[in-house]
Amino acid sequence: MRAGLIGLWRWTAWGGIGLSLYAGWLTADDLRDRASSERDISAACDGLVSGAAVMDLQGGMVRAKGSDYDEFRLDSRELHSSCTVYKVPGPGKTTSLFTLVVRRSDASEPMNWIGDDSGLEPFDDTDDTDDTDDTEKGDVTAVADRRPEAWPVGDGTLGRYGNWYTTVRAECGPGSRATAPELLNVTARADYDDVSAADRERIARIARTAAEAAADRIGCKAHLAALPAPQLAPVPVTLRPAKTTGGSCRWFAAHLRQQGQDRLPDRALAVPVRDTNPLEGCLLAVGPDQVGRIADGLNDDERDYARSALTHSPWWLRTASYFGPEAHTVGYELLGSEDALIEAGTAGHAGGAWWASSVCDGKPALHTLSSSYTYDDILGSRRLNTLFRAYVDDITKRRGCTDVTYPDAKDFRDL
Repeated sequence: MRAGLIGLWRWTAWGGIGLSLYAGWLTADDLRDRASSERDISAACDGLVSGAAVMDLQGGMVRAKGSDYDEFRLDSRELHSSCTVYKVPGPGKTTSLFTLVVRRSDASEPMNWIGDDSGLEPFDDTDDTDDTDDTEKGDVTAVADRRPEAWPVGDGTLGRYGNWYTTVRAECGPGSRATAPELLNVTARADYDDVSAADRERIARIARTAAEAAADRIGCKAHLAALPAPQLAPVPVTLRPAKTTGGSCRWFAAHLRQQGQDRLPDRALAVPVRDTNPLEGCLLAVGPDQVGRIADGLNDDERDYARSALTHSPWWLRTASYFGPEAHTVGYELLGSEDALIEAGTAGHAGGAWWASSVCDGKPALHTLSSSYTYDDILGSRRLNTLFRAYVDDITKRRGCTDVTYPDAKDFRDL
């Protein structure tokens, strides 16, 4: 009996040692895989990011890889470039994890787009009649689920962020290399849903570190502010009643009080106002009840627009102003042609976009209005002209801007 117990104890001991050795081997193997993944990530992103920082996203992981395709591997010598990193949950399985995008300002190509043809629609108009969620077919403008307004990081000079990305901007100042751009933008983006607050902070740190490295590499002398100490708050995505809106959309609430509702949007999504913010936007949209009220006053042909506004062509407007170097980066998409860059100091209309210019604090500024194409005809030139002037008058007065240039009246003619 005693001999049997001793034998059992010995086998248990040897089994425990074996399991410990196997666990140690797995741990060492995981460490080797993680270290290899970190090197691959750094190489794919041209050394601008820490592979370890990327590997800590989404709760941390053991294996990840950079894209095998050159077009998704970053080359900092290029004007615009990006890298994509994939999580490897198992053999032969990959899911997109992270993307880094580096863009430099250029005299021929935009960095910021306006208009209705630019692929920047704010709402997901997925046709899903079986889904009872309010954001689906019944109320497509309730939530800006595709592209809500970006909030400023701190006072805005460092950049802007959303719930899944951060864009850090670097203005290249005195002492920069002759070939350095006026402005460098670096965007770090999580490519998965439900990004946590901790990951939002990680993304911001990755973006700032990458921007510093990219600026140094291209000879851009820039001062990047520190990230704000409090955590980056979640960015709101739900639109609110326009009549009581504040922040960057406060001007529109005042316009409604003066001019009345008429056919104008009844919903708004604002960002905090910072007079140092180089990019400030306001999203306006029409809810289903307001669509119905507008439809009552339309002819039979125009009512088709109203029906589409409840489904695949929601009615929305977006105002945005760009200050300093940002004013030289704005353009719109021309169908069948290259993107057109707007010249600062000009005013006009094209492709669902309107723009006016001014000088703010001695620097150029560009003030814009974008409209969904089906909403243009519903509003008409008179309303658009009045609305756009109200916006430009408000923001130029608030920012102390001068030399305001408006589009000609002919640019607001009914189409």
